[in-house]
Amino acid sequence: MPHSDALQRLNHHYQSMPPVAVMDLRIAAYDGRRLQLHAPLARHVNDKGCAFGGSLASMMTLASWGLVSLQLEAAGIDADVFVADSQIRYLAPLFDDIEVGAELGAGEDWATFIATLRQRGRARTQLVAKVPLPAGGIATEFTARYVAIARR
Repeated sequence: MPHSDALQRLNHHYQSMPPVAVMDLRIAAYDGRRLQLHAPLARHVNDKGCAFGGSLASMMTLASWGLVSLQLEAAGIDADVFVADSQIRYLAPLFDDIEVGAELGAGEDWATFIATLRQRGRARTQLVAKVPLPAGGIATEFTARYVAIARR
């Protein structure tokens, strides 16, 4: 499977963070451009029986952070990745397991991000993550800027 070593390292990193480990998330797919995470609703249910908003926000933050981290590893760059700012829209309640997909935002490209990081020692890019509804449509949308700072 392509990327399997990198995905194992990413999963290990996720599981090494105690708040993330209890989320019972798993990497569902990665194609080099898009990272998908999955978590069971039972671990994230709120008092209304749907997915807790904080869990949705966390999953989208983690998927986007993971995607940037995978791209940096593929480019051979050792850098710290931070979320700089984010915006989230809760569009509909989710009564099923959480599926998150993260990818670059419109107009962004990895080549520019990587080149800027190599040249300046820091770079930023925008990512978009979404939680689809099983019957179609979107439960939650997330946009965020992520910053990478090269380690010296």
